Amino acid sequence: MRKALIVGIDHYDHIGGLSGCVNDAHSVKSVLERHADGTVNFATPMLLTGTSATDRVEKGRLKDAVRELFADDSEIALFYFAGHGYIEDTGGFLCGTECKSGDDGLSLSELMTLAGKSPAKNKIVILDSCHSGVAGTRPEQMIAEVKEGMTILTASTAEQYAMEVPGGGAGVFTSLFVDALGGAAANLLGDVTPGSVYAHIDQSLGPWAQRPMFKTNVKTFVSLRKAAAPIPLADLQVLATYFPRPDYDFPLDPSYEPERTEEQKADPNLPPPDPQKNAVFAVLQRYVKVNLVRPVGEAHMWHAAMNSKSCELTVLGQHYRQLVADGLI
Repeated sequence: MRKALIVGIDHYDHIGGLSGCVNDAHSVKSVLERHADGTVNFATPMLLTGTSATDRVEKGRLKDAVRELFADDSEIALFYFAGHGYIEDTGGFLCGTECKSGDDGLSLSELMTLAGKSPAKNKIVILDSCHSGVAGTRPEQMIAEVKEGMTILTASTAEQYAMEVPGGGAGVFTSLFVDALGGAAANLLGDVTPGSVYAHIDQSLGPWAQRPMFKTNVKTFVSLRKAAAPIPLADLQVLATYFPRPDYDFPLDPSYEPERTEEQKADPNLPPPDPQKNAVFAVLQRYVKVNLVRPVGEAHMWHAAMNSKSCELTVLGQHYRQLVADGLI
C-alpha cells in the first residue's frame, strides 16, 4: 500500500497569498497516481487545497491528515506540502490558512515526530516552502532527527525562500520534481527514486539559486514511480551475453550493418547484410543511445561496422552488465 497526502495552499487570511501552490499540488497528485504504463501507483492520494476563504486548510485539519497518513504500516507514506513556511529560533512551521504570525502553524518538529513514530516502511517528506531546509534538524542543538526509513526533500535551505517560475503559477522546485517523476530522473529500468529526484533538481538549479536539501536514513531507495524505460528490459537482460567480460571488445564487420551506399552494395569485397547480425546490431545501437556501449576507434557505430572495428562497454555499461550477471536485472 502506498499512501500520499498532497497539500497546496494559495489563500491565507492574514498573510500574503500565493499563486502556484494549488496548481503544484494538482500536478504532483496527477503524476503520482499512476505509473507511465497506466497502472496504479499511489491510489487515491488525499488532496487538500486552500484556494479561497471557503476552501481552507487550517492547522488542525492539516495535522489530523498528517497523523492519518503516518498511522499505517504502508510501504510508502509520502507527504507533500506547497505553501508558506516560517522559521524562528524555536524551529520551522508550515502555515495553515488561518495563520497570523507563522509560529501558529504546524511545527516541523510535530511533523517529524509523527513521521518518526510511523510504522510505514518508507516515510517521505517533500516541502516546497520557504525555509523548509530546517526540517529534520532541532535548531537549538542542530541535531539531525531523521529516523530510519525517513527521507526529506525540500525546496530550499533553512535560510532561503522558495522561488516560483517566471510569471507565477508554479514553483521552481515542484516543476522540477514533477519533471523528475515524469521520467527525467528515471534509471534504465524506468525507476524514479528519491535520490535520483534530488540529483535531477540539484543539477537543474544553478549554484546561486535556491538550493534544495536532501536528508535520508534508508538502507535502499524505494521507487517512487515507474516511468517509461529508455531501453527495453529484454535488451538489458542480454547485455552480459553480448559482453561476457567487462573489458570485452565486441567484434564488428560490414555484415552487421544493413544500410550502405549504392557503391558499397556493388562492392564484391563487402559481405552482404546478415539478418541475424542486423538484429544484434540494432540492440547494440540502442545501447549506444543510453550510453552503455561506444564504438572503438570510430565516431559512429556505422563506421565501426563498415571498417570492421569493434564496440565496448562504457563505465555505465559495465555497471549494468554486472547487475545482469548477478541476476539483479
